[in-house]
Amino acid sequence: MLFDFRPKVPALTQEEFIKEFIDEFNKSDKRKNMIIGEAYYENKNDINTRKRYCYVNKQKMIDHTKVNNKLSHSFMKLLVDEKIGYLLGNSPGYTSLNDSFEDKLNEVLDSDFDDILNEAGVEASNKGIAWLQVYIDDEQELKFKVIPSEQIVPLWYDTAHTELQAVIRYYYVTVYEGKNKKDVLKVEYWDDKTVMYYTDYNGKLIPDVEANETTEPIGHYLKDSEHFGWGKVPFIAIKNNSKELNDLTFIKSLIDDYDINSSDTSNNLAEIQSLIYVLKNYAGQDIGEFMQDLRYYKAIKVEGDGGVDSLHADLNVEAVEKHLDRLKKDIYQFGQGVNMDTDRFGANPSGVALKFLYSGLDLKCNNFERKLKKAYKEIFWFVSEYLKLMRKGNFNYKDAKVQFNRNMITNETEVIQNCQGSVGIISTKTVREHHPWVSDVAEEEQRLGQEYDNLDYDIPVHQNGDVDE
Repeated sequence: MLFDFRPKVPALTQEEFIKEFIDEFNKSDKRKNMIIGEAYYENKNDINTRKRYCYVNKQKMIDHTKVNNKLSHSFMKLLVDEKIGYLLGNSPGYTSLNDSFEDKLNEVLDSDFDDILNEAGVEASNKGIAWLQVYIDDEQELKFKVIPSEQIVPLWYDTAHTELQAVIRYYYVTVYEGKNKKDVLKVEYWDDKTVMYYTDYNGKLIPDVEANETTEPIGHYLKDSEHFGWGKVPFIAIKNNSKELNDLTFIKSLIDDYDINSSDTSNNLAEIQSLIYVLKNYAGQDIGEFMQDLRYYKAIKVEGDGGVDSLHADLNVEAVEKHLDRLKKDIYQFGQGVNMDTDRFGANPSGVALKFLYSGLDLKCNNFERKLKKAYKEIFWFVSEYLKLMRKGNFNYKDAKVQFNRNMITNETEVIQNCQGSVGIISTKTVREHHPWVSDVAEEEQRLGQEYDNLDYDIPVHQNGDVDE
């Protein structure tokens, strides 16, 4: 018989297990980078907290007398908005092998969902990952909302982060205890069937009876006064890339250097205006009298061979401008944006030149689009389950597809000429789909049909039926 003399370690309760994950995530670099990414999108760059120092009696102290301009440049917002506007500025198109399912998809994933998708795109770009929560509202409508990524602790089945086991969401709410205001931690634990609500009490998690009026887990949604679960965790991950890195990761040091050099140049320009005066044989009493005479009389008193010299620093503006130009090019190159400052393609660039100009943005959006399509598989699954639940049809979510319509600047004249040259080679419908002035092919074909119907084909003829030439 074998005996185990090792001390028994009590297993963690679910509440302790959840608290451990929250504490670990709070301290992680991943969450820290999420906060920084959003801050830079809001133009709250590191330069805004910059201080200037001096030494007094060999002690380093903040110098409040020095010029301290803090020039913060919103490159992050520009690049993220450009990316989302390019990929998601036009509403995605939904198709299905089943026409009825296609109609239902367009009904559920309407213009409101387009706004949510744009919001999720910005969230993923700033934080590396975005989270959509799926729910059924009080009117029994399927809805989606973006949950701040810094509030979500995902529990994955695998290291590749492909399948969710559960999701922990935590956040703080402000409450009043008498006249005292305090922030209280609220926690939600979601698995594939239920959700459990907790609140913090003296450092421990206890069931939050205010949230669901019970101390037990409940289902994800309410139907006919009864709770049910989806059978899947009702959260959808939208990854920015395979590493779940935000867009700031690749350009933060460049933006910081641009901010610092711009601010230093601004400080130097301001300080150059403040001349240093060297006095020789000054006839006045003190420096204060000298400055007063200079300010009011534009003259000063000197004795003998006295005089005044001035000193000022020289600023190499050309070197600064070259460095800033190089930094700006690097920001666009490694941020994979479109640098419109370039004059290499002239005022009216060709289609090939525009494609080259957009090549970095296209590459970045290709990677993000792949992650979006993976998320859409989950979205289509929830839509099909919802339609089945509401007895609106039994559809296979795998039949649905999404098509992204990129919002690229084109050379219209060149595109129109290509369309004209393609008539008779490809179908007329395909030509119209690629014409820059046609946004809705079906509507355009309807208009053309109406024009043909309204054409007047009357040809004047004589009474005997002969054509009047």
